[in-house]
Amino acid sequence: MTDQTHRYEQALDALVDLKAEANAPHPAPVPALPTCDQILAQIGPLPREALFLGMASDGLPVLLNLRDPAVGPILVTGDAGSGKTMFLKNIVRALSLTHELSEVQFGVITAHIDEWENEKTSPHRVAIFAAHEDGATELLLSLASWSRNSQNNKQSVLLLIDSLEAVAGFDFDALQNLRWLLAHGASRRVWTFVTMNAARYGTVISWIPAFRARIFGRIKDAQTASALGGDAASQLERLQAESQFSLRENGKWLRFWSLNS
Repeated sequence: MTDQTHRYEQALDALVDLKAEANAPHPAPVPALPTCDQILAQIGPLPREALFLGMASDGLPVLLNLRDPAVGPILVTGDAGSGKTMFLKNIVRALSLTHELSEVQFGVITAHIDEWENEKTSPHRVAIFAAHEDGATELLLSLASWSRNSQNNKQSVLLLIDSLEAVAGFDFDALQNLRWLLAHGASRRVWTFVTMNAARYGTVISWIPAFRARIFGRIKDAQTASALGGDAASQLERLQAESQFSLRENGKWLRFWSLNS
């Protein structure tokens, strides 16, 4: 096993431990980030089970292990303008560079359909729907049905919900399908990423406990950050908007950069 492969395997655990209190130094802002394409070309092939999320300041890729359901659904939260939508779009770009169509696909439900025009041409796309379209609830039904019958399936599907607030008002059946996916999807190879405007958490507060894993963008208000799982060590107010995020890893805060295509 090469040292590089060992480092990547260590990084696969990046989202498993989410109970931490330790402080971590705030890295200096990066003046010009490399693109996702450049970084992935530089670091070479990743493990097939790895989904690239970004690059930590120590040079290690931040990866999600698609074979480890312990992580569960992932909440991506931050202030308006913190880069939540771009984070999801960067994941899509990365998976198109690192995985075959037979390995990983993605579907999107969004409150801002115009922001996902470029992704509509991706061969990895299952579907992209505005939250108000009938197709959005049909996508939840299809993925819930597929996941219930995919115990031996080697393919993973990413369900990217760009705005928890937009889907919280779905009808009863659609919400039941969403709850099932949040509770069981990861163990059946359906990984759900959901964005939420941090300032509006009170409108969807009953949904927040469903997300053990949380990725934070910049949150300026300390009270809001604390309510969502931040603490004094997290320094979420100091994250660079649109490109820098933070999560808890092995009892410490890990800051990383989401790389644009």
